Amino acid sequence: MDINRENYELGLPVIQKAGVAHKIEFKEGPAMPVLDKLVEDEKNHGSYDFIFVDADKDNYLNYHKRLIELVKVGGLIGYDNTLWNGSVVAPPDAPLRKYVRYYRDFVLELNKALAVDPRIEICMLPVGDGITLCRRVK
Repeated sequence: MDINRENYELGLPVIQKAGVAHKIEFKEGPAMPVLDKLVEDEKNHGSYDFIFVDADKDNYLNYHKRLIELVKVGGLIGYDNTLWNGSVVAPPDAPLRKYVRYYRDFVLELNKALAVDPRIEICMLPVGDGITLCRRVK
């Protein structure tokens, strides 16, 4: 899913070369309305094996509330940037760039919510800016 089809088309040759184009369903548009439409249709519940989120951090928790319904038990949801420039472990008064400070609270909110969500098991990977993998168990 992306608001810009060109991003999908840029990666399409690699997807085709890997022989997995038939396994990828591209949805174009802003994430929230597309997700709401997917969640409305119960046949989509539990139908996704893997979902990766690299989007507007202020909506990550809203996305999670919808994605958990769409991913199947045993499936994975990956969230990018969950260490957010290391700011999630920085003291509250640490000098941070304006945009880092702005999104820090949203990323912290997501991390805290994922940590206590009984429907998932999580693993935060300190790769790049942090990736959190959530495996749905319920």
